[in-house]
Amino acid sequence: MRAKDTSSHASESDACRLDIWLYRTRLLKTRALAGHLISKGKIRLRRNGQMERIKKPHALIRPGDQVTFMRGTELINAEMIASGTRRGPASEAQTLYLRLDDTESAS
Repeated sequence: MRAKDTSSHASESDACRLDIWLYRTRLLKTRALAGHLISKGKIRLRRNGQMERIKKPHALIRPGDQVTFMRGTELINAEMIASGTRRGPASEAQTLYLRLDDTESAS
């Protein structure tokens, strides 16, 4: 039973609250703005091939999950690579996600 507990903690350590992750990645300017967009149902999360509209800022996002939302007139489609530990400089924030719309337009 302890082995299960340890593995679940390992996967939980990779997970992060969606509002915090959006703030750390600098995809949104403030955590409050992230929470507001999430609460209004403006952010979609794709996990295991299933897309769902997220309405709770405390929803967990894990590596491999994809988020889609509008930022002004720009459609943002990004995949989580890492959760990060802080809101660092832009160069550090860009290592936390992969912009999917950039890779699709390049091909």
